[in-house]
Amino acid sequence: MEIHVNNIVKLKKQHPCGSYEWKVLREGADFRLQCEGCGHQVMMARRVLEKSVKEVRE
Repeated sequence: MEIHVNNIVKLKKQHPCGSYEWKVLREGADFRLQCEGCGHQVMMARRVLEKSVKEVRE
């Protein structure tokens, strides 16, 4: 799966703020994601992220 910095990924599960979309801030073995709804940032392992992505946009 091709996921790069500044892409917007849509996840299967909803964030508590109501948003499904996250912006990729860092890529590698782990990804740093920022919620498009509230701005919360999380780190997620590559394999976990690849399982939970529904759609990747630029």
